[in-house]
Amino acid sequence: MSKVIAIANQKGGVGKTTTAINLAASLAVLERKVLIIDADPQANTTSGLNFTPDSGSKRTLYEVLIGRLDIRDALIQTELRDLRMIPSHINLVGAEFDLQTMDHRESVLKQVLAPIRDEYDYIIIDCSPSLGLITINALTAADSVIIPVQPEFFALEGLGKLLQTIRLVQAGVNPDLTIEGFVVTMFDGRTKVHAEVVGELREHFKDMVFDTIIQRNIRLSEAPSHGKPIILYDIGSNGSSNYLNLAKEVMDKNES
Repeated sequence: MSKVIAIANQKGGVGKTTTAINLAASLAVLERKVLIIDADPQANTTSGLNFTPDSGSKRTLYEVLIGRLDIRDALIQTELRDLRMIPSHINLVGAEFDLQTMDHRESVLKQVLAPIRDEYDYIIIDCSPSLGLITINALTAADSVIIPVQPEFFALEGLGKLLQTIRLVQAGVNPDLTIEGFVVTMFDGRTKVHAEVVGELREHFKDMVFDTIIQRNIRLSEAPSHGKPIILYDIGSNGSSNYLNLAKEVMDKNES
């Protein structure tokens, strides 16, 4: 049975999509069957994996959620043999309105995933940097959440609202939802404040913080413009080794 992991943080610019793409790719390289779902209307995961649906595309998450398309018909093969994707498009914004009128509107994504869930070892959902109905759907479909955190004090302050949303989902539609862990991204060891924030994060959340830290890395920021995960763009970079280590931590947590 697969593990469904949502990558979520309502604060933008914390490395959420970078983490979704590169964790999924690293798990695939480690010979796990992986599906990545782009649940963000900005579609950065979609373009970051070298696919850009045109304005007339009818094979995106939006069509799946509103019942126009079977989920299998939305699957796209990426460059990595064991990584498939369900792409997004700006039209996903409309799903926020369409879902309002549906029965069990918080669990539509969970329902459409059910027929294919067990065909994958991991399903990674890249959430929108908002706490709207699409993100609620992702959290309802997920077994756990990975929360990327930039080591800045304002980033810590913003965690409260996300944790409150997770608690509401747990109390309402998904009592089994857990926090897989917090992952520190964009870390610069030369910056004193970064070390201080990581220390605070570990003191407060203890073993819920992954050991792996994602270092600030120019190659990591370049990779999306080439439509590649870092492991295909520059396997020798720090970013590649960081995300491989994170994938191994995720596997150790779930497969031991």
